[in-house]
Amino acid sequence: MSEECTHDCSSCGSNCEDRTEPQKNPDNYKGVKKVIAVMSGKGGVGKSMVTSMLAVNACKNGLKTAIIDADITGPSIPKSFGLTEKVRCDETGTCMYPVETATGIKVISMNLLMDKETDPVIWRGPIIAGAVKQFWEDTSWGDVDCMFVDCPPGTGDVPLTVLQSFPVDGIIIVTSPQELVSMIVGKAVNMAKAMDIPVLGIVENMSYFQCPDCGKRHAVFGESHIDQVAAEYGIANIAKLPIDPDAARTVDMGKAEELDVSGLDGLFKVIKG
Repeated sequence: MSEECTHDCSSCGSNCEDRTEPQKNPDNYKGVKKVIAVMSGKGGVGKSMVTSMLAVNACKNGLKTAIIDADITGPSIPKSFGLTEKVRCDETGTCMYPVETATGIKVISMNLLMDKETDPVIWRGPIIAGAVKQFWEDTSWGDVDCMFVDCPPGTGDVPLTVLQSFPVDGIIIVTSPQELVSMIVGKAVNMAKAMDIPVLGIVENMSYFQCPDCGKRHAVFGESHIDQVAAEYGIANIAKLPIDPDAARTVDMGKAEELDVSGLDGLFKVIKG
């Protein structure tokens, strides 16, 4: 055992002889009926915004909805919904209670645990992965019809932890129209295949800009390749979201629940099953 040991194995990546794993409490998450991981091969494609929109869509369609913000070092879900309340714990300090948005979406995020939302999380991979597992196992979720997990970009520690440790029913991949999209989407799809989890659909964010004056669509980031990519990997369901400054402004104001999320209606039907 290290002289610096805190005896908190849940936040430690060392494999010392005295290591003990925290006990799971299935009662915390037994009421969660469906888990959907939202992934992207690279950053900057609006994955967290799409996660927020998917959750809002599900909530508007009558589902009890929750979000795990698994992007520990770059959490943005609380700001999207204007959440400032901190996560509460039970008297033992071992069970957390999610914060709820105005419409009842349950959220757990690192930024709801920090004193200041701008405080950095300077942790190595094993500790970050452990924190994500705690979000799932140590939070009293109650009844949830559909939970969305906002994963950080790539195929590293946290997405792997989510796909291995959570009962993930399906994956939504978020991408953008650039030429390298085929390779990036391919990495995420092949990770899903390796984990034997179905890819339910692809969301191409920033797919086009529609002129408010003439109504013409402009491919600001190049022509879309998402139909060809989806066909290549056998993914039947896609959604194309426009560049929308008003939507970005709405999210920045913490009013994600006011977004027009009808562009994701097709994916919602697939997610709902």
